[in-house]
Formats: sequence, C-alpha cells, structure tokens
Amino acid sequence: MKTAAVFFADGFEDIEALSPVDYLRRAKVEVITVGVKGKAFNDTMIVTSSHNVQMVMDMTLDSYLQKFGNSIPDCVVCPGGARGAVNLSECTTLLTHLEKAWSEGRLVAAICASPAVVLGKTNIPAGKKWTCYPGMEGESKAEYKSGYSNKVFVTDGNLVTSRGPGAAEEFSMELVRILAGDEVYQKVHDSSQQR
Repeated sequence: MKTAAVFFADGFEDIEALSPVDYLRRAKVEVITVGVKGKAFNDTMIVTSSHNVQMVMDMTLDSYLQKFGNSIPDCVVCPGGARGAVNLSECTTLLTHLEKAWSEGRLVAAICASPAVVLGKTNIPAGKKWTCYPGMEGESKAEYKSGYSNKVFVTDGNLVTSRGPGAAEEFSMELVRILAGDEVYQKVHDSSQQR
C-alpha cells in the first residue's frame, strides 16, 4: 500500500489540505495528517484553518519523524494558505524532511503559496518547472523563478505543484494518478462525478 503524509499548520487553506487527504484515501493510499504548528493535544495536535476550522491531526511532526524518520512515505504534501505556508516554511525540521524525501525519490507536492514559500526555501525546485498562487512566485529563491509556469498545475518528475483552491481537485487527482495508477484514477474520477 502506498503512503502519503500531508503537513498542516495553523492558517492552512481548507480545500487544498483536505482534497488530497480525501482523494488519496478514496484511492486506498494510507494518508497521515501531520500537525506542524498548532495546539498540542495528547500525542497529536489541533490545527486551525484559514477559515477557523479546527482539525485534530493523526500525529505531530515529532511523532511522525519518530515513526517514519527512516522510511519516508511515498508522497509528502504541503497545502497552501498564506499563513499556513509561512508556518510550514518556518519549521526547519520539516524543510530538512522534505529535502530528504526529495533526495530519496519520493513524490513531493505543494499547492498555492507552498511551492514558493515552503519549497522555495529548499533545493527541490532547482532545475524544475513549477507553479504556485499567482504573484507568490517572487517568494522563492531567485534562481528558481526561471522554472515558474502560470499553468494550473505542473508535474515535473517527482514534483507536483498547483496554483490554488480552484485547482485542488486536479492537483489531488494527479497525486492519485501517480500513486495509484490510471485504473484507480479513473474509478475515483468516475465516482466523484456521480450525483
């Protein structure tokens, strides 16, 4: 079974964070929600979205690293939300983990502000095509700007990036396609279109 970790911090954008969790779980990918910045709650964390929705995470970043430190999931995901992305980007432990995932050939995905604000602080976008929320591209390192594209979402090797909330479904379905294959992608797509 494929695994994915989605990293949440206070200020995350609801649809950008929950769409990958929802669609990947529909595709039978084991998804772990990881609290990076929020309020401690037992061994987990309560994280508050940009729309003031509180969510209990599966585990904190520390618990996650103790469990998965040497066996990184197949996919790591950074949702957007301006404040959420900044909160993720300020966690050097997370940035190091993302770079480790990248160096080990895992799928790294980010949406909205996070491609520029979070991944832009790492070496991940080097030489890659990527996109982000329009106007946020200037938040990345100067040398990454030449790879910026204004497309809705961009897949370049093991890097998947997307523009924002309106692209959350396409972004999530691209992760399903890569992690679960075309047949599962089609099943999830078809079931989400039924009324």
